[in-house]
Order: sequence, then structure tokens, then C-alpha cells
Amino acid sequence: MADKTIEAGGLSIMGLITARGGSKGIPGKNLIPIRGRPLISYTIETALESKVFDRVMVTTDDDKIAEVSRQWGAETPFVRPANLSGDWDPTHPVVVHALEWMAENEGYYPDYMMLMQPTSPLRIVEDIREAVAIARDKDADGVISVYEPKQHPHWMFELNEDGRFADFDPHTRELARRQSLSPQYMLNGSIYLIKRSVILSQDSFYTDRTYALVMPRERSYDIDSLHDVRVVEMTMKDNARQGTADG
Repeated sequence: MADKTIEAGGLSIMGLITARGGSKGIPGKNLIPIRGRPLISYTIETALESKVFDRVMVTTDDDKIAEVSRQWGAETPFVRPANLSGDWDPTHPVVVHALEWMAENEGYYPDYMMLMQPTSPLRIVEDIREAVAIARDKDADGVISVYEPKQHPHWMFELNEDGRFADFDPHTRELARRQSLSPQYMLNGSIYLIKRSVILSQDSFYTDRTYALVMPRERSYDIDSLHDVRVVEMTMKDNARQGTADG
């Protein structure tokens, strides 16, 4: 178990990193080099440094990912089944499998599970700790990270079949200063902190007691293309120059 020097209010939290081997957009995406290190290493390192987890583990179907994950300090106690490792397989059953496997094979029943995707490498220790603090203080069913996108949805359009503009939402769209529009938020894929009981009792991470962790846009990049890789590398380079964490 990790040396939990940060008080988590008595909560038992499992850190779970999802990293399947297949990726059509970027082959081997979870191990792609980012500033000389495998992508997944940033998420593992930050999770361990947060010191809020009982255990930090990786669920994967790929032997190489498992090997690299162990090298960076994560556990890989099981192999993710092939039927949970496809391109379009949802995340919820992957998390259920991990929780049930740990309960059945190691008698481990954490209060919460925090899902962290390696394709969101810019989260920092403080993001993880803040999510835990929100869950503890509010007895939240879940805390999920979001960010405020630059483009407000009220300024978006659809296009007709012949290419003409059409309002995305003709009932609410207004051409106004951004300051006059209410803030809107998007998931950034970085942090999903959910009660174990919630995960196992429903097919969703959301309840009416799910709270948001608002992260800045500059820490909310999700790698899905080679362009995203370059953007993240430049961001990390700037962070290093300014003396801040790589993520």
C-alpha cells in the first residue's frame, strides 16, 4: 500500500488507471513517448505523489503496458478481459471488473475509486487532492473533473444538408458578449472519483450527489491525435521552464 501521508479523512481510495493496448488513432498511444517518457508514466507518477490512495493500479489487456506500469510503481494484479478491451467498450464495466476482482481475490473494498485516464497527463497532485477533499467534505457520491471550454455552445452552429448555417439551439442562442453568458463546462477525462457502492449499484457514474472539480483549460488536454501530443509536449515544456509540475 502507498504511504498515505496526506490525510484523506479516513477514506479508503483505490486509484485505477485504464490503459488498453489497442488504439486506432495513435497505435500504442498509452506508451507513446512524451518528453522521453511513456505517456502512462505521468498519470502513475502524479497518482503516487498525491499520497491519497491505498493502492494505485492499472487495468490493461497489454503485457507491455503492464510491464511499464510496474516499472513506474503501479500495480497490475489482473489482466483485463478481452471482452472489455475493444475500441467501443464502455468504461463502467471495466471499473466494475476491477472492483469485483479486488474484492473476490484480495478482500479489498475501498470506499471510493478514482478513475484516471493516461491520455490526460496534465493533471497535478493538487487536482487529485482537491477532488478527494470535495468528496470528503460533501459526502459526495462522485466528483468528476470538468473545464470551461473557450467556445460557448450558444455560439455554435449546425449546417443544413446543402451547407447553409443553422442555429445549433435556435431557442437560446444569442449574439452577445461572452461575459453575459452563463458558464458552461465539459468533461476533461482527467478525474472520476466515485463511491464503490454507486459504481456497483447502477450503470452510470452520475447521481444527484455528483459534484464537479473545475480544472483550468491548460490542464485539460486529452490526447487523441498526434497534434494533441505536440500541444501537450509544448505545455509541459512551458511548465518546466516556469518551474511548475509537468502533470
